[in-house]
Amino acid sequence: MNQALLYFGGSAALFLIGLYLVLVKTNLIKIVLGLDLMETAVNLFIVASGYIKDRTAPILNRPDLLAHPSQRAVDPVPHALVLTAIVIGVAVMAMALSIVIRIYEKRQTLDISKLRSLRW
Repeated sequence: MNQALLYFGGSAALFLIGLYLVLVKTNLIKIVLGLDLMETAVNLFIVASGYIKDRTAPILNRPDLLAHPSQRAVDPVPHALVLTAIVIGVAVMAMALSIVIRIYEKRQTLDISKLRSLRW
């Protein structure tokens, strides 16, 4: 089986699990975890889309890579984008969890069905 298809399937499964948590659960922490799973699935999908069988990282330290780098190396841009997305995702996750903590301090609950008074 193609390894990239396995990664695509894994990312789709992670995304569906995260979507289930966001749509069905009422606990705010579980909803934030669902969003994090969805973000991880998107990152895995982007990395898997940059995968090409029998190619290596674009570190030009071997003679065969120096001769034909476009035929032996993969594109490093998707991996760089994912590294940036991971850093931004960690910051967003920290902010979301701090908001959840503040909501719990004020309302003493994490159930979104009991937090209806937060609406306009």
